[in-house]
Amino acid sequence: MDTGRFAVPAAVTAWATALGVATLMLATGLSGPHPSAGRGLLGSVLLVGGGLALAARRRAPLGVLAVTGVCAVGQLAAGFEALAVSCLVAVHAAVRAGHREITLAVSVALVAALHLTALLLREGTPGEALAQARNTLELAWLIAAFAAGEAVRQAERRADEAERTREETARRRADEERLRIARELHDSLTHQISVIKVQSEVAVHVARRRGEPVSPALLAIQEAGREATRELRATLEALRDDDTAPPLGLDHVPALVERFRGLGLRTTLTFTGHPHSVPAAVGRTAYRIVQESLTNVTRHAAATSASVRIDYRTDTLAVRVDDDGKGTAGAPHPAPAAGLGLLGMRERVGALGGRLRAEPCSTGGFTVQAELPTNGAS
Repeated sequence: MDTGRFAVPAAVTAWATALGVATLMLATGLSGPHPSAGRGLLGSVLLVGGGLALAARRRAPLGVLAVTGVCAVGQLAAGFEALAVSCLVAVHAAVRAGHREITLAVSVALVAALHLTALLLREGTPGEALAQARNTLELAWLIAAFAAGEAVRQAERRADEAERTREETARRRADEERLRIARELHDSLTHQISVIKVQSEVAVHVARRRGEPVSPALLAIQEAGREATRELRATLEALRDDDTAPPLGLDHVPALVERFRGLGLRTTLTFTGHPHSVPAAVGRTAYRIVQESLTNVTRHAAATSASVRIDYRTDTLAVRVDDDGKGTAGAPHPAPAAGLGLLGMRERVGALGGRLRAEPCSTGGFTVQAELPTNGAS
């Protein structure tokens, strides 16, 4: 059953609690001994103000704790005898947020301030004044609120750890499954494809050496074997590429570009912006985009030059690869059937929440542009 559909927004819950506590404290204060006229009005405002402050207990638990403490001292000084429920809720929220030491110190100071205020400003014997202070904030209730906050904090911490453990286990199982698939593909397909490729190339070579016409079917088998070998190698590389292996990132892009220069492709590399560290997944994706783009240039575009531009921006890393190949404006987008390169790039970029454009340039050639969010890494 999908219970999330009926979940109450946190802001509504916070304000409902604050209004409920404010109403309870005001009703309790007015139903008991309390002053009239100006002091009564001031005390009523402090009772309501302490309750309404609880609306911000999730965002600023220590600030709310201080405000409710001041209101509790003020209501006692004004002559009201009502349990400071707002202080108890604030103590619970502060401890739940992890501020145990500060909350303990503030609680001790608050108890001392209440007793001192009662002795100095309230009428009656010292025993009666101290009893009024205890009625405003019972020590037992204060300890209970502290303990409840700590119990909830520990429970939430255990739940977070359990969730992280489940995610890590699922990720490890996915990595193991990828490696298993890679091994099976390697064992079952690589040898057979290699045999087909070698045998077809030998047959073509022998036929040409004898001066015999080469069958188009044989040439098709030869090309298919070469393409299958490349695609299988790329697939195995992708399957083995997980976060546990030393990742190839932005630091490896210059060496990658240099390798393509060695293949005869005039390639330029430009870094712009202010270089800063980026998440490993972003750097790895940027490397793969450059690698796949340049590979497609040498394989399909009949290009003589290419340019790689990596721009460091505030919240994104922009990668652009242009070539002077046969792409023309209005030409159809490369079909996925020609290879899984573009599809793989889109999946990688999409997984990071980025955007990818791969299209012919208006002046000829082809361009690949990607924007990868860095989530403010610096």
